[in-house]
Amino acid sequence: MDKIRVIHDLAGHTLTVWFDDPAKESVCEETADEVVLMKDAGGRVIGFELLNYRPADDAAGLTVETIVRPES
Repeated sequence: MDKIRVIHDLAGHTLTVWFDDPAKESVCEETADEVVLMKDAGGRVIGFELLNYRPADDAAGLTVETIVRPES
């Protein structure tokens, strides 16, 4: 099973999600919506970072929901 890494940086106000090994990162590309796409050498998106991320409420921590759907 693939692993997804979710990192919430409270001090930097960012939320980073990795779909692959961060060591494979070759280039970053910032979009107009304060989202940074991290790509491997082949141009495949392996992660993204939301800039200026602040949770909707002041609750401590970050809730992550996992939904697994069977292949059809």
